[in-house]
Amino acid sequence: MKIALLGYGKMGQAIERIALGRGHEIVLKKTSNASFDGLEMADVAIDFSVPTAAVTNITTALNNGIPIVSGTTGWLADYHLMTALCEQKNGAFIYGSNFSLGVNLFFQLNEYLAKMMAKFPEYKVAMQEIHHKQKLDAPSGTAISLAHDIIANSDYSSWALENAKADEIWIDAQRIEHVPGTHSVFYNSPIDTIQIKHIAHSREGFALGAVMAAEWIVGKTGVFSMKDVLGLIDN
Repeated sequence: MKIALLGYGKMGQAIERIALGRGHEIVLKKTSNASFDGLEMADVAIDFSVPTAAVTNITTALNNGIPIVSGTTGWLADYHLMTALCEQKNGAFIYGSNFSLGVNLFFQLNEYLAKMMAKFPEYKVAMQEIHHKQKLDAPSGTAISLAHDIIANSDYSSWALENAKADEIWIDAQRIEHVPGTHSVFYNSPIDTIQIKHIAHSREGFALGAVMAAEWIVGKTGVFSMKDVLGLIDN
């Protein structure tokens, strides 16, 4: 399989190592100053860039008939435009706030727990996410996904980074050097706390999941998620 890497930072390089190890070929390694030359040779594109470049990368791939997998976060105000373009072009698109197998299992656990805890209003939800200092967005896309799944299954209406109201989930976003990603969800009551937590030990899990998604999407049309890739079903 021929892969175009749209973004060649630390994640792009980790994806390259995984892809080459699985027998794939990299035909484009696009940095901020590089062109899209070589994209036309790709079977699939993987976007791990920056929020300001993601929409251009996804648009260019879809306009050229290239299936695209995007793990860039911080641009989701335009997500509906990208899904509409994908449908218009009869293309293939996967966005994931996190491609790690463990995190996607964690998403399922979080959703299940939220449905269970909705019956017990004495427990108040709070979240914490910790990432390396180079991460540009806060809270993380993964934290936002976790919060949205709780909101969809509870009386909470939104999330906030500070001064959270009674119907908002407080997300404590911390940036600490050399932390790939840690996410915690707390249900606090006056007498106890229930906590679920995911700790990433390296970028390799994210990279492997992105390559698996790229392998899966080739030959398909539509807008998908990692639930489709991993065969996970809604609770």
